[in-house]
Amino acid sequence: MAGRPARPAVPRGRRLRHSRRPDTSAGADAQSVQIHEFSGERLEQIARERFIPANFRARPDFRVRMALQEMGEAVTLSRVYAAGPHRNVRTERLAARTSGDNMMIFIVHVAGETSVHQRDRFAELALGAGVLSEARSPWEITCPTQSRCLLLGFSRELLPLRTAEITESCARSIDPSAPGMQMLSDYLTRLLNVADSLTAEQRLDAGRAAIDLLAMALRNVAPSVPGGDGSVRVLLDMMRAHVRDHLADPQLGVVELARRHHVSVRRAYSVFERIGTTPGAYLRGQRMLAARAMLSDPRYARLGISSVAAAVGFLNRRSFERAFRREYESTPSDWRRERLPSESAPQR
Repeated sequence: MAGRPARPAVPRGRRLRHSRRPDTSAGADAQSVQIHEFSGERLEQIARERFIPANFRARPDFRVRMALQEMGEAVTLSRVYAAGPHRNVRTERLAARTSGDNMMIFIVHVAGETSVHQRDRFAELALGAGVLSEARSPWEITCPTQSRCLLLGFSRELLPLRTAEITESCARSIDPSAPGMQMLSDYLTRLLNVADSLTAEQRLDAGRAAIDLLAMALRNVAPSVPGGDGSVRVLLDMMRAHVRDHLADPQLGVVELARRHHVSVRRAYSVFERIGTTPGAYLRGQRMLAARAMLSDPRYARLGISSVAAAVGFLNRRSFERAFRREYESTPSDWRRERLPSESAPQR
């Protein structure tokens, strides 16, 4: 998610009283923790307009209360109370179409039940546990009960970890008994309580310190990600390039990919696990990305849907349409219609 990242806007909602009076003494900034309350109906709109776009599913009488503090430099810290079951779903289509894909959220689970599903990983959070999620890939966050949590939102480039390390850390629960997690949780709780007494410069420093503590807590959470040009990285790059170059081959699958690179299927799975996915999921994702690009490109506007399907390795149109709808919540025809002029393609 070149230049300084945009500062997130504060959401509009029902403004309640501040938790305490802001410090107006010399040197203190008057910006206070802001308390908002939203209905379930309003919350999805707020998320789309102000935060990371996602679909929000809850009962009509659902309400959520949020105490939000902007720390500066695209960092926000919130305490959230959700008064009932709900699901927060960021679909593949939203991840592909919307802004904010450079944003990250870190959840500290305080009360209730919460689980996070992202990148084929599932994290069920114990009380006090933490979990990282990235906006650039789909997620599903499920809370089947009332719940409370702390949310740290920030721009991806602020986290001092390699890209692969960040991706590998997503949807992996951090043990609440781990010293790093305890330090981070205690710090975030205390910071939210005192942040509106700090000057703007102090909040900025405090936000950066929170990100540094998060980086420390994430160490050793994910499997080791190789650096440099080691043999595993070279093999992974070769296999990914092969997938991208042979998308039209309907016979290309995990077994064939492993055979062409003289490794076992188990080894192929192990290699792709380094980037938080499987060979099959990577292949499906690349086929869908290629199809999406063709359906959005005027140069292919006269190419029928069946021909697009064949170009990305599908033997029949129906299977392709099912896969595309599952990935983007849209039919290939509708996707093309939304992006190309009305005189575009035949849909046969």
